[in-house]
Amino acid sequence: MAAVDVRVERVIHAPLARVAAYAADPSNAPEWYANIDSVEWRTEPPVRVGSEMDFVARFLGRRIAYTYRVEELVPSERLVMATAQGPFPMRTEYTWMSAGVGTRMTLRNTGRPSGFASVAAPIMKAAMRRATNKDLARLAQIVERRA
Repeated sequence: MAAVDVRVERVIHAPLARVAAYAADPSNAPEWYANIDSVEWRTEPPVRVGSEMDFVARFLGRRIAYTYRVEELVPSERLVMATAQGPFPMRTEYTWMSAGVGTRMTLRNTGRPSGFASVAAPIMKAAMRRATNKDLARLAQIVERRA
């Protein structure tokens, strides 16, 4: 079974606290993730370890609904979420660090597709990399504009 592991990083020209606070709030995801249509909280905001949110996304022409659960949160440093349910077990990790001119944000998605998805893993990986690069560029636009 092929594993998917996509890691993308970008320097965002805005203070670390602002970038991390915006990116770590799942309610903002539909604004900066092109493929995420909606996020509904299962637990009360704000985000914390144990928080759960239902996401609806589009990927490779398909509608995907899944639930993320926050596994780890170190404010302004690291956020880790994993699917609690859904068609493709996925783990998403955000990290932030000062980068002199702003904030270096890393977004990493890992997972193990099964069934047909495992055959399509190389295509999924390439599509995820393209989408993630675009998402971080959109995040940078939004946060830098508010600087």
